[in-house]
Amino acid sequence: MKLSQLISKTKLATSLPDMEISGLTSDSRKVQKGFLFAALSGVSFDGRQFIESAIQNGASAILSDDISLTEKFPAIAFLKSENPHRDFALLAAAFYQKQPSHIAAVTGTNGKTSIADFTRQVLNMMNKKAASLGTLGLIKNNEEPQYAMTTPDPITLHQDLAELKDEGIDYLVMETSSHGLCQYRVGGIEFDVAGFTNLTRDHLDYHKTMENYFNAKKMLFTTFLKKGGSAVLNADCDVFMPLKEACLESGKKVIAYGRKGDVIRLIESQALAHGQKLKLEYYGKKIDLEITLAGEFQAMNVLCALGMLAELTHEPFEVIKYISKIHGAKGRLELVGQTAKGAAIYIDYAHTPDALENVIKALRPHCENRLCVLFGCGGDRDKGKRPQMGKIANDLADVIYITDDNPRSEEPEVIRSEIMAACPRGLNIGNRAEAIKTAIQNLESGDLLIIAGKGHETGQIIKGVTHPFSDHEEVLKNI
Repeated sequence: MKLSQLISKTKLATSLPDMEISGLTSDSRKVQKGFLFAALSGVSFDGRQFIESAIQNGASAILSDDISLTEKFPAIAFLKSENPHRDFALLAAAFYQKQPSHIAAVTGTNGKTSIADFTRQVLNMMNKKAASLGTLGLIKNNEEPQYAMTTPDPITLHQDLAELKDEGIDYLVMETSSHGLCQYRVGGIEFDVAGFTNLTRDHLDYHKTMENYFNAKKMLFTTFLKKGGSAVLNADCDVFMPLKEACLESGKKVIAYGRKGDVIRLIESQALAHGQKLKLEYYGKKIDLEITLAGEFQAMNVLCALGMLAELTHEPFEVIKYISKIHGAKGRLELVGQTAKGAAIYIDYAHTPDALENVIKALRPHCENRLCVLFGCGGDRDKGKRPQMGKIANDLADVIYITDDNPRSEEPEVIRSEIMAACPRGLNIGNRAEAIKTAIQNLESGDLLIIAGKGHETGQIIKGVTHPFSDHEEVLKNI
């Protein structure tokens, strides 16, 4: 593609004669002849330090906020950008060109994975070719997932979008992380529909303040949702009003869901042995709905998915015919098995205070005897949530096992001690496999065990090395 064509929809400019651009990357090691190299800054690296290396590897053009090397390399097209992350995403979109016709996104601290998965499931049931992209990976129709990343880098993302279009997949539902939004990884996409779940403590190691975290999430609605697009918002969360106002000010339609919702209102929920029964006011009609999912937060996830589906397809009373047939996403409040004594074992990805509280409260009505919980906290992440999660478990669970999650570079025993400080009733068993084995062996009839924190993950990160580890496999070994 000619450089002039590549930059035609941006404010970027160069005085050099037009040249052919054969590829794009932000990794100088992947540069080939004729590539454009984006010198992006990150938490632990500065791409500007690798500009000369990229040129030596064959780069023809450089995107950066620093073009001081222009005179040293006069044959190289330097594109000065005030926001290289944003412009790199726009260039990726221009380079790969094709996208599914209907794209929706969901953000929030909790629930993104379930909502994206529910939405894709229903679209597939409606015989629409659909994919979902996020923590579980890229899932096309009902196939096995490919790689897993909440919001991929712009090159990977736009390559995927073009491939999906080529395969005839015209609907995509994406999870969008706060990191991915503020780093403009989804630049070049105009979303038709965007959903919002909630905002609770997470990622403060990166964002520093809750205000920064909220502003990153808000970008999905103010920056990336197309004008006239539908914002499906949780009316029960604390940030609903400022988010609603921001949406309306930027020309977006607002669909509010929840107990305080207007278009989709939860009137009543009733726990059943196999799930729950919901009474809804839905697009002006009263509707009874049964779902095979436990917990009110799963009911809220279903409402968000319903709103996104209704707005995406413009067929609200068609999509609701299929919603009772959905199943839970892997590692999200997932019933994995039962012991010989009949004790139920659930796996959930809950790794924030709010998520842990929600999953314990969601499963309490389904527990006849003791509710047991096993969890840890990740290393190199927000340390402030460790005592919060410890206190929640101590207050709400009957038996608590404190174990390792992904310690990363930190000492595992230090992480556990910071949780234990607020959880005096916790049993400290560092080895996660041993903790799961012990917890299962101690279960009695009518007990319920929640294994929280890692969900679908198949590895455990210790001192920079990812070791094979699956909560699912450990459960199946021991029942």
